[in-house]
Amino acid sequence: MSINDRIKSRRKALGLTQEQLAKIVGVSQNSIHKIEDGTTRKPRNIIEIARAIKCSPDWLLYGRDSSDFKNITPGPDIKGFFPLISWVQAGAWSSIEEIHALEAERFPCPVACSNQTFVLKVQGVSMEPTFRDGDLIFVDPETEWRHGAYVVARLDEHNEATFKQLVIEGNQKFLKPLNPNWPEQLIPINGNCSIVGVVVFSGRAF
Repeated sequence: MSINDRIKSRRKALGLTQEQLAKIVGVSQNSIHKIEDGTTRKPRNIIEIARAIKCSPDWLLYGRDSSDFKNITPGPDIKGFFPLISWVQAGAWSSIEEIHALEAERFPCPVACSNQTFVLKVQGVSMEPTFRDGDLIFVDPETEWRHGAYVVARLDEHNEATFKQLVIEGNQKFLKPLNPNWPEQLIPINGNCSIVGVVVFSGRAF
């Protein structure tokens, strides 16, 4: 059995269509079709495909039985793969069709979130020590925000978004950095800001 046969058989065993698998992996349906018919012999997304169809990359590549990896602890279930975008794009995420998200690098998320979720790379130290420069945050525009949530917001006078903690005191809302040494500790929200989404997961790219 070849790699394309293994991918096809595993996909069907999970009850996935080519279109559904393509969406999870973050590629076009035609890409999956070319892999399964043998046109693409060395898929570049082998790790993402393996995660999507719940098997090891070694089994897909070489047909090794899972019993060869008894000492390996399985990782968390992956709920989807989401695009890494820029902070400028995050500020305009409502115009998602202009961002070409399908062309972006994608990262797996182990928590349930909507298909509108996107990924940002933390810049700077305003959210230390909880979030470090270079960390990846997964932002879901469909998640309801509340007091204490970590949010990405767009300030109307700027072209890009910002990452802060949402603080609600009575009828007043603020954006707050976690770094106690950050110069501006509370940024009032008074009609000058729109909350783009809530951070549902964070990790670090290696």
